[in-house]
Amino acid sequence: MDQVTTSSVEQKIQGFVLDKFPMSRKAGLDRESPLLERGILDSLGVLDVVGFLEGEFSIVIADDELVPEHFKSIGTLSSFVLKKLGKDA
Repeated sequence: MDQVTTSSVEQKIQGFVLDKFPMSRKAGLDRESPLLERGILDSLGVLDVVGFLEGEFSIVIADDELVPEHFKSIGTLSSFVLKKLGKDA
C-alpha cells in the first residue's frame, strides 16, 4: 500500500481521536503517542474508536481483536485497519 493511503488512514483516525477525546488535544498527539497509557482512550473510548473504524473503513472488528496491542497508538491502529483491509502497512 502506498504511503499516501497509509497516511490518509492515519489522518482519519487521528482526526477522529482529536475530535472525540479532549485529552488528546491537551496531551498532544502524533502517530506514536501512547493512547491507552496516557489515558486518552479508556474502555469506552476503545468502543467509540471501534465504531468509527467499522463505519469509516467498512470493516468488522471481532471481540478477540479488541486487544491493547491494536490500540496503542495512531500508528498501530492504522496498521490494524490496513491489515483488516487486506493491505499490509
